[in-house]
Amino acid sequence: MTNATVTIPKQADYSVTAAASELASPAQSRAQTDTLKSWKDTMSSRLALMAFVVLGASGALADDMKMPMNGKDISWGPAPPFFPKGAEFAVLSGDPGKDGLYVVRLKMPAGYKIPPHNHPTTENVTVVSGNFHIGMGDSVDEKKGIELTSGGYGEAPAKMNHYAWITSPTIVQVHGQGPFAITYVNPADDPRTRK
Repeated sequence: MTNATVTIPKQADYSVTAAASELASPAQSRAQTDTLKSWKDTMSSRLALMAFVVLGASGALADDMKMPMNGKDISWGPAPPFFPKGAEFAVLSGDPGKDGLYVVRLKMPAGYKIPPHNHPTTENVTVVSGNFHIGMGDSVDEKKGIELTSGGYGEAPAKMNHYAWITSPTIVQVHGQGPFAITYVNPADDPRTRK
């Protein structure tokens, strides 16, 4: 007795090889056909379920998505009290005070300075406009900093001390994993402790 071979090519062209079909008994051919049909029905059901799950998930994601906006539509307010006075702040996505992803923008005037500090999580900064200078270390040394202009990017790993200063009106976008917090190297530099 000859065993029939079922060929399942990658293109999902399901067929029984011709040689096996000719040699198989009618009962074997029916059994093979029934097995193949059952397999195709199972796969079709699984694919339909996967499509339903994916479409349902994308619908949920679309419900959670914030509406796109242009820069002129951003709602600015005073920066949180852990920033030196004079900056404006806007939350674009998430909640920087909670665990989870966030995206914020900080608008700073020329001459603005952020003393040496660090964050518990990695801080990712993209310059939207202006001249943003950043340096790494425990004290401000403008000779060791680098100037980032529009489109520039900087990353300060968690717990790495760094500082910044602004030479023209500047907007930066900061994103990362919350909660966002600042610890100043010198506690006297913390605006929350100044009277």
